[in-house]
Amino acid sequence: MKITKICCIGAGYVGGPTMAVIAQNCPHIQVTVVDLNEQRIADWNDPNPENIPIYEPGLSEIVAEARGRNLFFSTNVDKAIDDAQMIFISVNTPTKTYGKGKGMAADLKYIELCARQIARVAKQNKIVVEKSTLPVRTAEAIKSILDNTGNGVQFQILSNPEFLAEGTAVADLLNPDRILIGGDTTLDGEEAINSLVDVYSNWVSKDRILTTNVWSSELSKLTANAFLAQRISSINAMSELCEKTGADINEVARAIGMDSRIGPKFLKASVGFGGSCFQKDILNLVYIAKSYGLNEVADYWEQVIIMNDHQKRRFSNKIVQTLYNTVADKKITFLGWAFKKDTNDTRESAAIYVADDLINEQAKISVFDPKVSKNKMLSDLDYLETRSREENVKSLNVFENAYEACKDAHAIAILTEWDEFTTYDWQKIYDSMHKPAFVFDGRNILNAKQLESIGFVYKGIGS
Repeated sequence: MKITKICCIGAGYVGGPTMAVIAQNCPHIQVTVVDLNEQRIADWNDPNPENIPIYEPGLSEIVAEARGRNLFFSTNVDKAIDDAQMIFISVNTPTKTYGKGKGMAADLKYIELCARQIARVAKQNKIVVEKSTLPVRTAEAIKSILDNTGNGVQFQILSNPEFLAEGTAVADLLNPDRILIGGDTTLDGEEAINSLVDVYSNWVSKDRILTTNVWSSELSKLTANAFLAQRISSINAMSELCEKTGADINEVARAIGMDSRIGPKFLKASVGFGGSCFQKDILNLVYIAKSYGLNEVADYWEQVIIMNDHQKRRFSNKIVQTLYNTVADKKITFLGWAFKKDTNDTRESAAIYVADDLINEQAKISVFDPKVSKNKMLSDLDYLETRSREENVKSLNVFENAYEACKDAHAIAILTEWDEFTTYDWQKIYDSMHKPAFVFDGRNILNAKQLESIGFVYKGIGS
């Protein structure tokens, strides 16, 4: 099938950027991104591309180029499904908060709703592409729903997981390590796979497009995120040992990273990983393993999450212990709230949990983040349901200026590795703070010797 019309259900962090890059590189394909969230679609259609709802370096320029030409954002889901030959499902698959598998299994209710809507609307044969991160064998459930509609429409299900890193999503899409496409090994399945290969091959060389069966594709996504998260938890585990023994985690990471069998990536000690993928996908992997009775496999991967939670608690505990075992009524300034630099995404950000711990100790938290709004920060704290909205509002003060945020602070905690934090006038910040002035560098991005020469008490991770 020669693809000329694509629809993507879901205008979030995956669907929006992915479809924008497809539209930019495939001007002959009409790409329509649909979502029931009217405000989100309105934001994607904002006349000023700088105001689109997702911040990613380079994304606004791509949207500006393609939007209105062959890239469209709409709330008319039925029409987009009806028109398209290929439908990407890119909706949220959060961890279940209820019922069987609560706290571990992926909640697939939005996936099923998409499948049922496609089944209801479709009048011609369609290729349905799983773009959301899904448990193994979800394609089977989607196909069962689609094939039992009685409309006589033929569906092919493909798995095409994303491997984007937020903050570099556009670069990852334009120059991917690999594109993974899984499908049926039947003749029709092979034709569907080739249709999607043809879309990507407009800008990705075919030697980087890997095709597998659908189950291998689904499991590869979970496995990739589990391995990356495992490396972070591993280096963070060693950071605690370094602090006790006098070793320096940065020197250890450099030494082991020069081993070609290990490599240097994802060996940066920190306050812990966040984001929408790592924790969710590992918990999903744990649940799948347990459901097959593979308890040792489940225990192995669950330890990655346990270590990550420990690292966040350890960071907040260190702040309390260093500040003479009390932070009550003390101003603690957070530089950064996003889970990593170059994104406005805060899902599972370490900052949320460190702030929650310190507010429990009656600290007054001040925050500056260049891309995250006050409402988002408060929503993140409210989601934990630790205390009332009013209590969170009283305990959290958000500033538009980093220097104002740091003024009269007892301590500063670096929670996001924004590049601009390394360029600040730290002498000016020091002069405005209570003494002794503490810096807790949760990302190891600042120059410890320089800060100590100014007069700061500097506490990094793993040294």
